[in-house]
Amino acid sequence: VQLQASGGGSVQAGDSLRLSCAASGRTSRPHDMGWFRQIPGKEREFVAGIRWRPGDTKYADSVKGRFTISRDRDKNILYLQMNVLTPEDTAVYYCARSEAYYVLESIPVKDYEYDYWGQGTLVTVSS
Repeated sequence: VQLQASGGGSVQAGDSLRLSCAASGRTSRPHDMGWFRQIPGKEREFVAGIRWRPGDTKYADSVKGRFTISRDRDKNILYLQMNVLTPEDTAVYYCARSEAYYVLESIPVKDYEYDYWGQGTLVTVSS
């Protein structure tokens, strides 16, 4: 499985961005997907996740109400719509896929619960 993240860029506070993550390879197995972000010198943190079925979502408190995770099953693309961006959202954003759908009872939020990672896309928000 390969994940390719895109959509990052430099924006002003209050702007919006939509990140995409295209999956290729053996994508048909049930799996959960998530977005993480990382600031240099800090640990990677969970941002949002979406369950394989029925499509439940979960968000970090810091982005709840501003970010929306979604997926297009037919195209194997994961999205992260980010609205009302703030400088605190500046980070490298990573998409990830978890193969532990039949093991975990809820959306994984720890990075070690994910098996595949995209290369990261940089989001910079200036005030």
